[in-house]
Amino acid sequence: MSEYRIAEGMEVTLHFTLKLEDGTVVDSTRDKQPATFQVGDGNLPPGFEYPLKGMTGGDSGSFEISPEHGFGQRNPQNVQKVSRDDFEEIEPEVGTVMSFADPAGGELPGVIIGVDERNVEVDFNHPLSGRTLTFEVEVIDVRPAQTH
Repeated sequence: MSEYRIAEGMEVTLHFTLKLEDGTVVDSTRDKQPATFQVGDGNLPPGFEYPLKGMTGGDSGSFEISPEHGFGQRNPQNVQKVSRDDFEEIEPEVGTVMSFADPAGGELPGVIIGVDERNVEVDFNHPLSGRTLTFEVEVIDVRPAQTH
């Protein structure tokens, strides 16, 4: 095992489990390959990287991540009404996740949360926004990132 510690510019390989407040597992690498990322590359929100700083291979920990450090608070302005006419051949159903075009031409996922005769209510908040999450990690390896 290396004696490198997690810091900016390091490549980290770890197993993680992400849980909701009630213990429901949202995502985990436990049953597959561990995750490898470079600190600061944007793969993990900064609030998830921060508690890992200073850890080394063989360390493990469990961290509570508040909404502010995770996926943000829910924003009521991210819930929008879309005309039912915009759903040409698709019958909108509550709970369906769909992709919508954003103003910049990209794609934005939204969850249908309400349907009436004229409108479809779509929630564009991240599904984990407003949630306090438990981030459990087991650090496997830490090494200087290879620059290509």
